[in-house]
Amino acid sequence: MLRHIAPITLVAALSLPLPALADPDPADWGAVLSEARGQTVFWNAWGGDPRINAFIEQVGDMLEDRHGVRLTHVRLADTADAVTRVVAERSAGRDSGGAVDVIWINGANFVSMKDNDLLFGPFAEALPNWRYVDTEANPAVLTDFTVPVDGLGAPWAMFRMVFEYDSAAVSEPPRSLDALRNWIAANPGRFTYPQPPDFLGTSFLKQAMWGLVDDPAVLMGPTDAVDYDAVTAPLWAYLDEITPNLWRQGRAYPANEPALGQLLADGEIDIGFAFNPGRASAAIADGELPGTIRTFVFEQGTLGNSSYLSIPYNAANKAGALVLANLILDPEVQALAQDPDVLGFQTVLGMHLLDNEDRARFEALELGIATLPPQDMGIALDEPHPSWMTQLAEDWVTRYGIAD
Repeated sequence: MLRHIAPITLVAALSLPLPALADPDPADWGAVLSEARGQTVFWNAWGGDPRINAFIEQVGDMLEDRHGVRLTHVRLADTADAVTRVVAERSAGRDSGGAVDVIWINGANFVSMKDNDLLFGPFAEALPNWRYVDTEANPAVLTDFTVPVDGLGAPWAMFRMVFEYDSAAVSEPPRSLDALRNWIAANPGRFTYPQPPDFLGTSFLKQAMWGLVDDPAVLMGPTDAVDYDAVTAPLWAYLDEITPNLWRQGRAYPANEPALGQLLADGEIDIGFAFNPGRASAAIADGELPGTIRTFVFEQGTLGNSSYLSIPYNAANKAGALVLANLILDPEVQALAQDPDVLGFQTVLGMHLLDNEDRARFEALELGIATLPPQDMGIALDEPHPSWMTQLAEDWVTRYGIAD
């Protein structure tokens, strides 16, 4: 027992410095693979979509089979929950051995972690599979909501907002914000959006801002750099006008993207939207949406962004996290994610950067009956500065929030 140790020995033992554990270096990939073997990586990712959960499970099987690294999916209701945990660990002085190894992240959560030095790296551009990432065609992989990523996150999926509609009920979909306003007035109860601060619901507010501001450049900087009340006044006027004609007269809102999709599936609304151009085709293939569902985008364009895997500064299993981040960029995994029968996510890879075998994986994919071909996707609008998402969500709750 401890009381039997001579005091001088105990003092000497306590005075010895503990050896510092060096972070893995992605430039020495062989050493990373060796250190990672046997680790269990805790990937904190949204758990609200069964397809995403199944995909993560498949990636976990591949990770263990190829590299001897186990994967545990920590299913989040909100990415901010993982960020809060890392913040709490730092406040408690837990600068190593953290519980969060990898976070699926972007937007305000990424910026918050970056600004507060909570991220490990840079590492992304040193990953072996980075050579396949097409930064010219997809510049969003380098800039997240106007903020440079600086190698602190490995991009793994491109997302675009697309509107989903039932072609049996809507002969000509509204392809602008004004046209949507008119359609909602003519078809009361047949449109809604998720309740902010849900990501998709707040994204609808940002999409609307793109169509309402005179100069979209104001959205690229923080909200406190502009006359916020004046800039947002047209948004609140727009919402005031459409709210009485929303589903359930705007007295209730779906909680998130799956809930919105379910309203479309149940025929309670005729137009919904998602941040995944292949979601509708995947849902049709699974029998979750009627075969008459199709997608469209606004003529002005729709919001586009990337999702990243980031590693907290105090992650317990950084080597395993690096191996996961590299695996997610493997052409086989990227093709799996783009398969509409799996996820239908858009790849971050450049086809011209792949060998013939890997390129063939993508060429063999059937995009699906409701998925727009790339040439019809239109313009990808830049995501506003993260402060817009936070402030718009807070103000929406104040103005339109539904009491529990």
